[in-house]
Amino acid sequence: MSHGIELEPPRAAAPPDNAFVAAATALLNKLNHGLMVVSMVALVLTAFVLTYSVVSRYFFHAPTDWQDEASVFMLVGVTFFCTAYVQSHRGHIGIEALATLLPPRVNAARLFMVDLVSALFCAFFSWKSWTLFYEAWVDGQTTSSTFAPPLWIPYAMMAAGMSILTLQIVLQTLARMTNKSSSERAA
Repeated sequence: MSHGIELEPPRAAAPPDNAFVAAATALLNKLNHGLMVVSMVALVLTAFVLTYSVVSRYFFHAPTDWQDEASVFMLVGVTFFCTAYVQSHRGHIGIEALATLLPPRVNAARLFMVDLVSALFCAFFSWKSWTLFYEAWVDGQTTSSTFAPPLWIPYAMMAAGMSILTLQIVLQTLARMTNKSSSERAA
C-alpha cells in the first residue's frame, strides 16, 4: 500500500503458472505498456492544445471550435486505454479493511467474487460501448459543434479500453485460480 508519489514503477506480479495464461498475460502487458506510452503523449498533447486555445483566444481573439472536442476525445482515450495497465498492478481503489480480518480461504473467495463481478460489469460496459460505436459508425453520428468530429472515435476508444480491461481482469482471475500455492511450490 502506498500513500505518496511513487518514483519507481510498480512491481509486476509473478508470472502465472499456467503456460497459456502466462503467454496471454505477457502479450497483454506489452499492449498495456504501449497504450500507456501513447496515452502519456496524448495527455501532453492535450495540455498543448488547451494552452494554445487559451492563448489564441486571449491574445489573438481567434476562435478555436475544435480544441474542446479534440481534448475531450484524447482524454477519453487516455482514461480508457490506461485502465487495464492500472488493473495489472492492482492500482484501482480497493477496500482492504476486510482482507486483514477474514481468514485466508474466505478472503480468497471474496477476491474471486469481486473479480467475477468486476469482469461481468466491465464486459457489460464493453458490450454497450461496442453497440454505441456501431450505431455511431452506421448512422454517421457527429458532435453538434461546427467542427463536428465523428462520435465513433470516442466510442471506439471506450469500447476497446473496456474490452482490454475485461480481458485483464479475466486473466488475473485465471492466474489466481491456476497458480500453485506457496506451499505447493516449495514441495
